[in-house]
Amino acid sequence: MSEPEVFSAIRSDIENNDVVLFMKGTPVFPQCGFSNTVVQVLTYLGVPFKGVNVLETDELRHGIKEFSDWPTIPQLYVKGEFVGGCDIIREMFENGELREYLAAKGIEAEPAQQ
Repeated sequence: MSEPEVFSAIRSDIENNDVVLFMKGTPVFPQCGFSNTVVQVLTYLGVPFKGVNVLETDELRHGIKEFSDWPTIPQLYVKGEFVGGCDIIREMFENGELREYLAAKGIEAEPAQQ
């Protein structure tokens, strides 16, 4: 996959899904603790999202970092906008900002039943 193909594939995922998490592994089987943390936050909030496994190709793993100009994975996009990585998402979740942000973007967040 050439660089433009990688960027267009990334752009397509972001444009065609309200919430996209570029992560190591899958939502069912995260392959790193940081990706797992973001999956747990989104699952707890009941936010449907598409997980994209960046470990599938080197082009994708490197391409997403160039696309966002962000050095780490996972990376969360909501309604086409880059939100951040694990630390930012965790902080936004802990202080209530993530729920507010999602609501402002029209994303229904329904916490999982305890």
